[in-house]
Order: sequence, then C-alpha cells, then structure tokens
Amino acid sequence: MKVTLSALDTHESSFTPLVVIELAQDVKEETKEWLKNRIISKKKDGGAQLLFRPLLNKYEKETLENQNLYLVGASKIRLLLGAEAVGLVKECNDNTMRAFTYGTRHTFKGFDDDNDDFLTMAECQFIIKHELENLRARDEKMIPGYPQAKLYPGKSLLRRLLTSGIVIQVFPLHDNEALKKLEDSWYTRFTIKCQPTDSIRGYFGETIALYFGFLEYFTFALIPMAVIGLPYYLFVWEDYDKYVIFASFNLIWSTVILEVWKRGCASMTYRWGTLVMKRQFEEPRPGYHGVLGINPVTGREEPLYPSYKRQLRIYLVSLPFVCLCLYFSLFVMMIYFDMEAWALGLHESSGSEWTGILLYVPSIIYAIVIEIMNRLYRYAAEFLTSWENHRLESAYQNHLILKVLVFNFLNCFASLFYIAFVLRDMKLLRQSLATLLITSQILNQVVESLLPYWLQRKHHMQVKRKVQALKADIDATLYEQVVLEKEMGTYLGTFDDYLELFLQFGYVSLFSCVYPLAAAFAVLNNLTEVNSDALKMCRVFKRPFAEPSASIGVWQLAFETMSVISVVTNCALIGMSPQVNALFPESKADLILIVVAVEHALLAFKFILAFAIPDKPRHIQMKLARLEFESLEALKQQQVKLATENLKEEWREGEKEKAP
Repeated sequence: MKVTLSALDTHESSFTPLVVIELAQDVKEETKEWLKNRIISKKKDGGAQLLFRPLLNKYEKETLENQNLYLVGASKIRLLLGAEAVGLVKECNDNTMRAFTYGTRHTFKGFDDDNDDFLTMAECQFIIKHELENLRARDEKMIPGYPQAKLYPGKSLLRRLLTSGIVIQVFPLHDNEALKKLEDSWYTRFTIKCQPTDSIRGYFGETIALYFGFLEYFTFALIPMAVIGLPYYLFVWEDYDKYVIFASFNLIWSTVILEVWKRGCASMTYRWGTLVMKRQFEEPRPGYHGVLGINPVTGREEPLYPSYKRQLRIYLVSLPFVCLCLYFSLFVMMIYFDMEAWALGLHESSGSEWTGILLYVPSIIYAIVIEIMNRLYRYAAEFLTSWENHRLESAYQNHLILKVLVFNFLNCFASLFYIAFVLRDMKLLRQSLATLLITSQILNQVVESLLPYWLQRKHHMQVKRKVQALKADIDATLYEQVVLEKEMGTYLGTFDDYLELFLQFGYVSLFSCVYPLAAAFAVLNNLTEVNSDALKMCRVFKRPFAEPSASIGVWQLAFETMSVISVVTNCALIGMSPQVNALFPESKADLILIVVAVEHALLAFKFILAFAIPDKPRHIQMKLARLEFESLEALKQQQVKLATENLKEEWREGEKEKAP
C-alpha cells in the first residue's frame, strides 16, 4: 500500500526530540499558535507535518524559567519520505549507490520496517531542518501579532522569524548515549589511531567528517617531511646547496598529497552517498534583501537587488578597506622589525643570557598581534561581505574566504618574505618562522578549545545545581540537557579549522629549505589538535546541523595555490644561497635566468604530475559512469512511455471522432 503524507499523524504526544526551537521571551500567544499549526499541519495545507510540543507543560511553566523552548521530531515514515525529498543517497542490496525512494525502500541495504537505524540521527536532523526551512508563506502578508514582519508568497518563514528576532535559535539535540560511544572511540584515550570518520559522519554529518578525515590525512602526510627534515636540521644546517634535494622532495610531496587526498575523498564521499547526491537549487541566503520582484528562473516572488550596486559596494568600499588593512598589517610588521633591531642591539651591547632570551620576545609579541589582527579582521570581513548583499550562501562564502585568505596570507607571511628577500637574513628567518609557528599553534589550542571548554564546564555546574534544587516533577534530564545546550556557543563551521591548516601548510612548505623542522612541530601540534577539536565538537559547542558535502570545496584550490607559491619561494631561496652564488661570481643575470628556468621546469613537472594522477579511483569512475548510464536509460524509457501514452490518447480521440 502506498503511504502518503496526508495519512501521517502529527499529534503524537510522546516522541524522540531531535531539534529545539527557542522563541523570544515576549512572543505573543497568537504567534506561537500560528507557528505550531504551520509546523504540524499537513504538507498539502502548507505545513511541515512534523511533531511539535513545548519542553515544559503548563504546570512546569509556572515553576521554571525558559518557557519558550519547543521540541520538534518526526515519525519514522515522515523521516523516510523526507529522505526521499532531500535526495539522500543510500547503498542498495546490489552494492550500488542510489537516491532513496520510499517506494523502493526494501531494496536498500540495512532497511527493515522494524529497524530505526536506517537513517542516522544526523540525517534525521538534516531532514527536519530542511522541512522547517521550506515552510513558506502562502496567503499571509505578515507574521501574526507582528505587522512589521512582512511576508510574501514563497518566503521562508523560519528565516523571517530568525531575522525578526521572534525565533532566537534552532539547534539539533545531542544524543548522549551515541555521543558517549563516539567519544570513547575518538578522543577520550590519547592514543595514535585512525579517526572514526564513518562514526563522525553518522553523528555530525559529512562536512565535519571530511574535516577530521583531512586533518588526519594531512598529519600523516607531514610525517615523511618531518622524518627527512630532522637530520637536515641536525647535521647540515648551513649547507644550503644540500637543501636542493629537500626542496625537490617538498615539491613532489606537496603535489602528491593533495592529489592522493582527492582520490581518498572521492572514495569516502561515494561510500557516504554525497558524491552522487544531486545538487539542489540554492535558495536566497537569510540576510539577502532588496525590492520585491519575480525571479526569472524560479518564477517565485523574492527580493531582487541590482548586481551593479553590489559591484559598486565591492570595488568602492570593500576593496579599498581590504587594501587599507593590508597596509596596516605591513605597518605593524615594520614596527616588529624595529623591535627586533632594538633587541639585537641590546644583546650585542651586553651579551648576557637574559638579553639572549629577549631576542625571541619581539617575535612572540608579533605572533600574538598577528592572531589578534586576524580575528578582528575576520569580524570586519564578515560585516563587509554581508553588507555586499550576496544572494546565495555560496557566493557569500567565496567572497568571505577570498578576503580572509588574502589578509591572513599577508599578515602571517609578509614578515618572512621581507626577511628572506629584502634583509636576506637566514638566521633571523629561521628564528621568526619557528617562533610564529609555535606561538600561533599554542594560541589556537588555548583560544579555540581549552578556554571555551573551561567556561562550558563552569556553566554546566551552575545548571546542574539549579536543576537539582528544583522540586517540580519534570523530566529533569531532558530539561537540563536542553537548557545546557541552548547556552553553548554556536559552531560556525569548519572555516577557521581549515584556515589554521592552510597557514600551517604555508609555514611548512614555503620556507622548507630554511627551516625543515617546521613539519615536525606541525605533526606534534596536529596530534593534539585532533583531540582538542574533537573535544570542542562534543563538549564545547552546540551540535551543528549536518551538511552533505562531496569534497573540502574551495580549500582544495587554496592548498594547491599555496603549493605553487612554495615552488617559487624555495627556488628563490636556493638561488640566494652563498654556495649557488659562488658558481656565478661574475654574472648574476645568468643565475637569475637559471633559477627562473628551474622554477618553470619544476612547476611544469608539478602540473604534469597533478594531471597524471586521476582525481577519482578507477572503480569509482566506473560506478559513476554506470549510474549516469542507468539514469539516461531510465529517462529514455520514461520519455518512450510518455510518448506511447500520448499516441494512445490521440488514437482514442480519433476513434471517438470516427464513431457515428
């Protein structure tokens, strides 16, 4: 029997809560009732057809605070139909990956009518988020009780409620039992082991699982560089000509690891189903605004904003501001060099041990200032990118990443380039590189994980004492969990985590022939980073909604660009070494030409190597080709069937006309 959405019950009194909606404290009752009805109403009536109830009943509201917390869930059949709607891809009994459909559910591996584990909790929460975000205005002109909150047909209700301040936040709940199992296999025991990426994906979704998969892969990929770099650091420190071998290895290493990652990523995401998941049409981002009009593509009514106005904002405001920030970063860098000169002069005049330690103080201060400037600039970049009023979230993210990468690259590496190619002080370059790398790693560990964890533990104890003091007959465990999680910080995505790895990759690859020990420090940092990031995800931040991903996105291009720049810098550093210069005592022009020729040859070899290594393994390519062939065949059969039915209908009409 075919199950339809209209047959589902949305009035179950008890259900497993998956998502929490927090409303503002002063929200009017008519608004609450309207929102509830839209969430539980049938799909044909414009609802989401989900399960919905307040966290507290009427008696508990009189006793406790936080009255405007609501729990959202869904029945098993509703979630399965939602999985079909969002296009989730699952493994079939014949080991192929196909888009899930409710009608063919028994052909999928692991499905059983009595089994509730076919969909992961992360997938269930993603489905609920999708349904809530697709609640759209129909005939309403405004949100009931709030005439200033205007609506128009097709507008996402949840996004309007969030921007109007009526809904404070929407977040998925942790599953404490599943979280404990994940923690035990992930980070509670400090041992060197592989990341449980499949378990992470099942709990947090593909985007976060890909980050931890890349972090683990990058850490293991650094080990050869660390092993080879250690003897160079210990035994051949000043013999720059011997670093040609190390720099050449760095070139091959940086290319191969990125290409091999693409292959591993393709295998992982095919297994998870996101590699073949169809991309949905992107909706306008929540902050997008403009004059109401008709979208010529979708035919829907939505805000329209002229692209020329956006371009004017980008080129007349954002670009000059970014340039001003870059200039300020260079100004701070020159102050740092003045401090270095002062510390060096003081050490040369006194020569004591204390002044020897003082030589590292300017670099440490500069590293701290760099971290502060990076974080302040990030806020400014977010404000500017939002003000530019990009329609799509992908366009917003691309412009934000470009702004942040340009500033962070200059802010972190400008001083090293200046020391290497202007001052030509290799000893100071090694000292500055080591200090910047180690200081930034320590600061990131403290600011991103340890400090937030300490603050969260402190808040947790306060909530626990408050709940224990209650005499109300309530589900104290659920109440405590919801109240605790709603006060947790919101995880803003993997942007900062990838940025940290990107800068680390720069420290390791750009000046590898001068400081080969950088890879060893990066490995040591990443071994603790895996555990601190896992702790951050499980205990510091709210659980984020799962987001399907097929790759690490624009960060792949960013890492590849950094590897190209590293070829240029390493060739230039080797060309500047005394040993190489001694080979061309009379003509520096010949030296420059040879260095440029070698650099071009290495870049050509790098691109040939990248082209020669396929992005996807052969068996994945075959499976994708097979899926495409079957899709085309199914479409062809559907068209033939439709044409046949049309011909039959025309024949019947003709027979009717012939009949007397």
